[in-house]
Amino acid sequence: MVKNFELGDVVVSQKGRDAQMVFAVVQIDKDGFVMIADGEIHPLKKPKKKNVKHLKCIGKLETIGNKLTSGAKVFDSELKSALRTSKII
Repeated sequence: MVKNFELGDVVVSQKGRDAQMVFAVVQIDKDGFVMIADGEIHPLKKPKKKNVKHLKCIGKLETIGNKLTSGAKVFDSELKSALRTSKII
């Protein structure tokens, strides 16, 4: 089963060394992979490639998702702050 993720989705990693960490989906690749970032350990310039089978969606960051979709600049501090202050965590 392939999960459908959108830009700005808040996900929790369920496998790997980053298990139980919270990230945002910043890019969608083909073949069941997405690129995730948290603005700190994995900045937007160097996101982590993750298999969608190892992620669980727990919410959405509307402002970040809208900016990523429109191609507007998103800063690491902005992403980090949005993840920290969201009511999801």
